[in-house]
Amino acid sequence: MSSARAGDDPATGDRLPFAASPPDVRGRGFSSRAALPVMEGWIDATVGPLPPRAVALADLPATLAEGLVLAEPVNAPGDWPPADRAARDGVAVASSDTLGAGSYNPVPLPGAVTVAAGEPMPPGTDAVLPVEAMQADGPFVEALGSAAPGEGVERRGEGLRGGTVLLKAGHRLRPQDLGLLTALGIDTVRVGARPRVRIVLAGGPRSGPETLGAMLTALATRDGGVVELVGPLPADRAALAAAYAAPGADLLISAGRTGVGEDDVAPLALAEAGQLALHGVALRPGDSAALGTAGGVPAVLLPGEPMACLTAYELLAGRALRRLAGRDPGLPHPAVPAVVVRKLVSEIGCTELYRVRRTADGMVEPVASPHRPGLAGAVLADGFVLIPAESEGVPAGATVTLRCFDGTSL
Repeated sequence: MSSARAGDDPATGDRLPFAASPPDVRGRGFSSRAALPVMEGWIDATVGPLPPRAVALADLPATLAEGLVLAEPVNAPGDWPPADRAARDGVAVASSDTLGAGSYNPVPLPGAVTVAAGEPMPPGTDAVLPVEAMQADGPFVEALGSAAPGEGVERRGEGLRGGTVLLKAGHRLRPQDLGLLTALGIDTVRVGARPRVRIVLAGGPRSGPETLGAMLTALATRDGGVVELVGPLPADRAALAAAYAAPGADLLISAGRTGVGEDDVAPLALAEAGQLALHGVALRPGDSAALGTAGGVPAVLLPGEPMACLTAYELLAGRALRRLAGRDPGLPHPAVPAVVVRKLVSEIGCTELYRVRRTADGMVEPVASPHRPGLAGAVLADGFVLIPAESEGVPAGATVTLRCFDGTSL
């Protein structure tokens, strides 16, 4: 982590409204909320990637489902293919020996050698005549067509030149990548770390801790984390502070007890366990989220309402986890343009997330407004649209960026 102080704006160094001794918002409400870019800036300035790990290529097939991301670029160790080779089955010939050959003018090929696709070209040959362009009479082979130099041949280095960047840092490994790495003789790659994520369920029965635990475990695993689930814990400031400060985690995520109710003690517990840098974000849903540190690691407090929790995870906690894992910190949801059926109303000064679905004609319409709680709207939606804080909304017929939920067909 960087040396940024709690309460500092990482972009300017200026002191933010919430200092090291934050106000208690319980029963009082928030005097102000930080803009989403300020929260993102704090995460980017505070959270950096953990040291990468080396993984043997032989172990990669079993771990590919983890979404392994390269921590360093992979360069081709040499030319590929390493020598001229047959690109198809047939006979390897000297192209000059096939000049004038045709079905009515068979040309003998005394030096022809039968080859299969992928085999090295024999010395003195520079083309592969396909089976249908030749005829055999015992050991004698005749060409029924001509072959140009290089026809049916994959030249040395045609696929890759030695030293070429094959895969960039940040690339998510796919099955076809493993096949090529194996063919090139690369036996080890360095991939991003798998951060240890402690998820503390701080909410009571009203927050549905089992719901939050299942959802956050899946999200953190998707983003490369190894999850330790703690709780649900009571609304006890000391108990939460102890869970936050316990060693053994690279990232703390806590869900619940972040609002303005009397039992919303999670922010105060975080201040005891380390630092509460920012509490309250101009984001709907999810406006009671908080950032700080606990036990020397970054901490993100999420609201207990499930949809608010999901939103704050995707935009804040997920960003922190993806940075720790050496991944692209941006949203992992594919972005595609879409046209809205009707106006999406928004309030200036607050980033708002609309859950939307596609219509039969390919446009999108809202399933639920940012004010509506619950996960049903997210389940029925194909994705979401973020309305920036400086916007009053999006008029009907406007083009927006649709962020597709995982598994949504593009």
